[in-house]
Amino acid sequence: MSDKTFYVTTPIYYVNARPHIGHAYTTIVADVLARRHRLLGDDTFFLTGTDEHGQKIERSAAAAGIPPQQFADQVSKSFEDLWKRMGITNNDYIRTTSPKHKRGVQKLFSTLYERDFIYLASYTGSYCVSDEAFVDAPVGTPCPDCGRLLEEVTEENFFFKLSEFQQPIIELIESGKLSITPESRKNEVLSFVKGGLKDLSISRSSFTWGIPVPEPAANLAAQKHVIYVWLDALANYMTALGYGSDDESLYKKFWPANLHLVGKEIIRFHCVYWPAFLLAAGLPLPKAVTAHGWLLFEDSKMSKSKGNIVRTETILDAFGDEVYGKQFPESSKHERDLFASDVLRYFLLREIPFGQDGSFSFDALITRYNADLANGYGNLVSRTLSMMSKYFEGVIPEIDEVSAAKVEFLGNLQLTFGNKTKTLAPLVADIDDLRFDRYLQGVQVLITVADQTISMMAPWKEKESEAATLSNRAFALHHVAESIRIITALLYPILPFATAKVWAQLGLGDIEAAARNGELNNLEWGGLKPGTKLGPLGPIFPRADKGLAQIMSDMENPTPVDTDPTDPAAAPPTTAPDAAPRTTTLDPVAVLPVGGSSALTTGPSDIVSHTHAHASGIFAAQPPAPLSTESGELTTPQITIDDFAKVEFRVAQIVVAERIPKADKLLRLEVDLGEFGKRQILSGIAEWYAPEDLIGRRIVVITNLAPRKMRGLESHGMLLAASHGEGGKPVLATFGEDIALGSRLK
Repeated sequence: MSDKTFYVTTPIYYVNARPHIGHAYTTIVADVLARRHRLLGDDTFFLTGTDEHGQKIERSAAAAGIPPQQFADQVSKSFEDLWKRMGITNNDYIRTTSPKHKRGVQKLFSTLYERDFIYLASYTGSYCVSDEAFVDAPVGTPCPDCGRLLEEVTEENFFFKLSEFQQPIIELIESGKLSITPESRKNEVLSFVKGGLKDLSISRSSFTWGIPVPEPAANLAAQKHVIYVWLDALANYMTALGYGSDDESLYKKFWPANLHLVGKEIIRFHCVYWPAFLLAAGLPLPKAVTAHGWLLFEDSKMSKSKGNIVRTETILDAFGDEVYGKQFPESSKHERDLFASDVLRYFLLREIPFGQDGSFSFDALITRYNADLANGYGNLVSRTLSMMSKYFEGVIPEIDEVSAAKVEFLGNLQLTFGNKTKTLAPLVADIDDLRFDRYLQGVQVLITVADQTISMMAPWKEKESEAATLSNRAFALHHVAESIRIITALLYPILPFATAKVWAQLGLGDIEAAARNGELNNLEWGGLKPGTKLGPLGPIFPRADKGLAQIMSDMENPTPVDTDPTDPAAAPPTTAPDAAPRTTTLDPVAVLPVGGSSALTTGPSDIVSHTHAHASGIFAAQPPAPLSTESGELTTPQITIDDFAKVEFRVAQIVVAERIPKADKLLRLEVDLGEFGKRQILSGIAEWYAPEDLIGRRIVVITNLAPRKMRGLESHGMLLAASHGEGGKPVLATFGEDIALGSRLK
């Protein structure tokens, strides 16, 4: 074990929803990183858990007819049980209802109060129960983040002096001391902070399900207060390590965290509120926050209201029982779960560039599994070790003299596997930089090279003499088996169950022990020693039948809600324990939450359709039509002033810009319209504008277009741009003078 430590966290999942593959995605990424750092010898701590306080939980429990603690216990257990089924290696599982956590949160509150960053005042305004957040929007209107109707709250609150930390947070982010990735999220946070920070209410007195505000602050209030759920929830990253307890040894060892993994919709809480709390308390800040995207189910956002949530248990049961169980009927349920977990781990990390939205479908899962694992890695292992068992009695053979043909073969193989600088070092950099899709693409290249070289050497063919045949077979099989050793070591963090079976078949023993001993970090060519006895052989990845997709669909049995998806009030908040979570990582509700900001993603209620709307999301001003030689007038059809008055042009500022997976031309933008809120627009300008170059630009937007769905996302408006010539670059219409956002062009 080295002196280096590594501390990684997932968001703590809100207990108003049972887990689905979105939650699994974040937890899988954290587990991969934890396994990776352990095999490097780093002293590693991996934390996950559940967020269990707040008004929504109190109401949901009341509707279910049970106490809030019982309600939280039931759902929290479903998360913890799932992580055990999947073989997740978290070191701790934090619950915000635990006594240890409560003590730590109260200590943090007291520290902020003692340092004069908390004061008592009254508040009247709008509150979103679903998001547990105060919102700068009229009561009774949809919440800009989740679409639920806002409620009026009048109560006495303790406030945190967030406004004092605007410039310090800007400097932290711009200097890189607080690393925020991807770049689009960093720009989003900076835009939010530069827009001005207001003091933040950090207590509630209208309900009781939370951690009580401690004395002496509590003595100032006329009523009992509970601590704001986001101050409560964010503190888990320290309280799990013992902050505020009698034993802070883990806190002193592992804090600050190396990496917080979060969903993009809660980036504001982690990159604005959390660093402000820590700065005010005089505590170290986390080193990095990384936000990933959402998971789309067959190109449509997963949403409880649409009935298209995919449960992780569906994949575990289907692949575990229908694929692995049929090949190995004597296998245990735990083995089947771990196999299926590997399949899901591989698909999510191979298919989705981390940080972007990604698409999930049962057909794609089966296709990727069969192509890369059953026909790729699994087939390479099976054919190589089977021949070694047949020709060399299951023992890694000795290698004798080297012929010219062998030199060429070895040169090709070592060029790929033996050159760490050109081949393996970039791979290692990819996984360390969270480029999992590129990492697995690179591993597939190694598998292909090994497979092609064994086919080229053809050790199953008879040669000129028995001695020559044995020599060539020994040479080929030994070196391809060595390539399998390296491939298996590289795949271990992604496929811990499957690689354990391959490692044992290679005769190398327990892969977990090898990881602890640093053997999986040994990627030097020549690690597989002659004379090593292979373990018992057998298939690793049985093929999955296409009919498995229908089996999984039947397991889910989705029942879409017959509501208007553009109406945020169409799907009222549910009180069931399996409702959509507040801190969901990949489960947006019917309207698209945007990074924890107040971005409005629903169009105005008085939307007017427009005949010129098109998929690009740009209203491009083309070159003038030819003039009439007789009248001198344009040949473009004329419209009346009443027609023109129907089109609403307003000034907007781009606050978020990002690419859409598998859409070369489209960008997803979020624009700020001042008093009219924020909204999402899809625009076909990706060929000409980099997302990071658009942040902060003031543009002209048509705001009363009917919503249009593209790539499973809705666009609520259109940008104005000009272009010259056929296929010319669009140039966005902007302003040379300062003008208020939301101003109408007349």
